[in-house]
Amino acid sequence: MVGRPTAASLFLNDRCPEKAQFFKLNVIKSIFIIGNVPDLDEENERTGLRKRMSDAMVLRGLAKRTQESYLACVEALAKYYWRSPDTLDGEAIQSYLLHLITEKKLAYASVNQAACAFRFLFGTVLGRETARFDIPMAKVPKRLPLVLSRDEVSRLFAHCKTLRERTLLETVYAAGLRLSEVCALELSDIESAPDRMCIKVRQGKGGKDRYTLLSPRLLDSLRLYWRAFRPRRWVFPNRVGDGPIYDQTVQRLYGAVRDAARLPKGGGIHTLRHAFATHLLEAGVDIHTIQRLLGHGHVSTTMRYFHLAQSRLTGTTSPLELLTPT
Repeated sequence: MVGRPTAASLFLNDRCPEKAQFFKLNVIKSIFIIGNVPDLDEENERTGLRKRMSDAMVLRGLAKRTQESYLACVEALAKYYWRSPDTLDGEAIQSYLLHLITEKKLAYASVNQAACAFRFLFGTVLGRETARFDIPMAKVPKRLPLVLSRDEVSRLFAHCKTLRERTLLETVYAAGLRLSEVCALELSDIESAPDRMCIKVRQGKGGKDRYTLLSPRLLDSLRLYWRAFRPRRWVFPNRVGDGPIYDQTVQRLYGAVRDAARLPKGGGIHTLRHAFATHLLEAGVDIHTIQRLLGHGHVSTTMRYFHLAQSRLTGTTSPLELLTPT
């Protein structure tokens, strides 16, 4: 007996034409074999839920990665209950968030990301009243990120096996780029005129453009790399050359070099961005300049690097030393 596709399956597979067609064929089979005609109006409404959410995110200018993350969170919710998300209530959502914390052992930041996705779906897309549909946000423990010392960064570069690996990692560190930003970097973004010497970051986090540093040493590395590989559009294209390098490829590359250099694990390639900011601060660069280079919307985000700058700690005198000896 061929079953009727559930509302959850329609939400999950609306993005995949092959799977969507499979479920449509099942609907047709059920009509011919069993004779029961499904409520097509109801099914069409369920199928459109994913599109409604996608359209709402596009209209509000959410970043592409945010859109992908929100959809993945809602898909996981639908799969967990095997029901269309719009049939769930606040109690079901809270139970699912608790499941993510206690059973899936997800970090609180990941749980909050899911909560944000559900708030968007139920509040913005479905128009549920927040008073009747409270989705709690978990309190995220404040942990300082891992930061490599200058010697450790030098050791990392020394263990790169290829010119491509070294140039990519140097670019992230020298310019303080995010993973998505180094992947999307194009040749036209490298402004090497003597009176410019900067890198343009297009559509960074929050859809904002900005300029960051282009050091003479990095420019020399990029020119050497270009002469060896001759990339046409993206500075670091994928192996086929028809698009930018994949973020998973970059993370694997960083992990392999980090392990070869026997450096502390954790943080991924974003560790180099932390090192960029911390080392600038230790060199005496003011916090507002670092904020602009990193593309932070609020200086409070940048202020955490004060806690990471070792020179600020080791160069500070304890108040005990200021007391008059007795």
